Amino acid sequence: MNSNEDKNKKREKKRLKSPYKPHKTSQEITINENSSEKERNLHTKIIGKKSKNQIDNSLSHEENDLTPLNDTTEDESTKEMEQNEVKAEQEELKDGSNAPTEDESTKKGKNEDKAEQEELKDGSNAPTEDESTKKGKNEDKAEQEELKDDSNAATEDESNKEKGQSEDKAEQDKEDTSQNSPDNTKGKAANESDRANKEDKKESEPISASIDANIRHVKETTGESQDIVIREFRFGAEQKLAACLFYTEGLTDTNALQQFVLEPLMVFLKEKDWTDYRIPPEVWFPFIERSLLPIGGVSQIENFEELFTFMLSGEVIFLMQGSKKGYRVSLKSWKDRGVPEAEGVVRGPRETFSETMRTNTALLRRKINNPRLRLEGKTIGKITKTQLSIMFIDGLVDDNVLNEVRKRLDRIDIDGILESGYIEELIQDEVYSPFPTIHHTEKPDVVAAALLEGRVAIIVDGTPIVLIVPALFNQFFQAAEDYYERSLISSLIRILRFICLFISLLAPAVYIAVTTFHQEMLPTPLLVNLMVQREAVPFPAFVEAFMMELMFEILREAGVRLPKAVGQTVSFVGALVVGQAAVEAGIVSAGMVIVVAITAISSFVIPAYNMSIALRILRFILMMIAAGFGLYGVMLGIIVIVLHLCSIRSFGIPYMTPYGPYISSEFKDSVVRMPHWMMDKRPTSLVSEDVVRGNNSPPSKEKAKGKSK
Repeated sequence: MNSNEDKNKKREKKRLKSPYKPHKTSQEITINENSSEKERNLHTKIIGKKSKNQIDNSLSHEENDLTPLNDTTEDESTKEMEQNEVKAEQEELKDGSNAPTEDESTKKGKNEDKAEQEELKDGSNAPTEDESTKKGKNEDKAEQEELKDDSNAATEDESNKEKGQSEDKAEQDKEDTSQNSPDNTKGKAANESDRANKEDKKESEPISASIDANIRHVKETTGESQDIVIREFRFGAEQKLAACLFYTEGLTDTNALQQFVLEPLMVFLKEKDWTDYRIPPEVWFPFIERSLLPIGGVSQIENFEELFTFMLSGEVIFLMQGSKKGYRVSLKSWKDRGVPEAEGVVRGPRETFSETMRTNTALLRRKINNPRLRLEGKTIGKITKTQLSIMFIDGLVDDNVLNEVRKRLDRIDIDGILESGYIEELIQDEVYSPFPTIHHTEKPDVVAAALLEGRVAIIVDGTPIVLIVPALFNQFFQAAEDYYERSLISSLIRILRFICLFISLLAPAVYIAVTTFHQEMLPTPLLVNLMVQREAVPFPAFVEAFMMELMFEILREAGVRLPKAVGQTVSFVGALVVGQAAVEAGIVSAGMVIVVAITAISSFVIPAYNMSIALRILRFILMMIAAGFGLYGVMLGIIVIVLHLCSIRSFGIPYMTPYGPYISSEFKDSVVRMPHWMMDKRPTSLVSEDVVRGNNSPPSKEKAKGKSK
């Protein structure tokens, strides 16, 4: 028994001294003293995660990793010693056969020794185990790093959300406060250039061999405008040849199209017994041009840019199925123009709209030859069924304004529309305001200029007057001639118009206030002359002014209603005769006649007739206030008028733009008109995207190169 116990103790000492993995039954774990502190910390972290069995396996693999690979001599010596000891133990076990307990212990010892030998033999396979342990370590490290990253990511996400919200608020504030900053304009200009490049690429695409694809492209580009006509038909033997015609209604002679294009193709080829209809279209096209189209102007086109240019100019585009080329057939038909009656100009186009809506749309197509000019049609009136068209330029018009126009037109519920004035009164913003919020004109060039600024035109069939929205206060003091003359002349004329605005509005009221309450403001000689003139007049100044203004309004209306040849003579002679007779009769003073005459002449300087009517209404109100409160009442009336103007909107746009709200970039075309090369941007209050008009530089004077002698 003692010998067995001694043997067991020796085995335990050997196992403890061995640098290799201890027996699996042992619960003691040894780690090489050469291992670093980092490895020990890593070992403890891994133990905290794994179960007991995983701990034993991982520790055994780590100990194998920690053994020095270069100490091969020590490994060999330990192997030899263990083999010798195992042999000695086997010999001793053979001799000791007395106690069964000893046999069992020796058997266990043998089994343990065999297991140790097998482990030593498998030392060559240790690298594979090392690799697995390394993988386990890497996986554990990755899990720990992921846990840390998740916690850090959660905190970072919260902080990023807070930062993002603050940044969004800051960006919104910057956008609100710096809409007209140069950086924003550069960004808008870049976006506009990108969009323009895309549109140019789209228009310059070659014509497809499929008619359906070409029709789809034309509809998408023109927005399915009402005046763009697409005529599909078939011809040839058994109607196997498919073709299509594109043209603009109002710009094309439809009678010539029927006689010289459709009849030769659909009637002549149908009657002939053509059996070679399978011939490619490239062969058919020359035959059609030479034999079937008795028209002079016929030429080939190859891309959509040419297609839109010729189609919107009034020519007919002819395409065939299977061909990537087409023909443009010259069948233009220009409509006769009228002479403007209310908006005469010294320089500029003389043409006007007519009572036919399709003629009016054709006149605008001639001015703006671009597929972005869109035309939407509506029918209003339960009984009259009046046709109405909305025209705008896609990309320039503000979508909010356009949607508001559509909503207001859709809300109209009436039995008949006979003139555009019905529409104006039903969709205007301010019902009881004397100032107009919708501009109207009969000149195509004025409407075209408004469309280029992002406005919307409303054309009603049966009237030559076209409505323009939104209309701002500044717009009613601008004439078409301002843009045809040089900027210096136009600016002086505009300043004169604003001076006449104040004269026509305030002259009678100021005269009444001064002569009634504030005589001390006049020079003594002038005051004496006025008092001498008024000495024989039995009426106060207010009654004098009211009588003369009323008489002048009667003469003006009579001149409008009478024939042209007689109306101007009656109004002119009537004013002279009535005024002179009233002065001689002592009903009014000569000074009052002068004031009323200057007021009437100043009102004619304002280009917009509806704005001059608004000033005539306010003139009478200010006259009554001046008769009761003097100049204080006049100032109070002006303040009320200004506040009212600032509160008005036209289809969502402030009426006093660019004065209130203040927009510095739009002052180039307000009281004065800057040269065209300086007005490089459209009104930012109206245009949504395409703000930049162009990039022109001031004209420079070229220096003459002369030889110096």
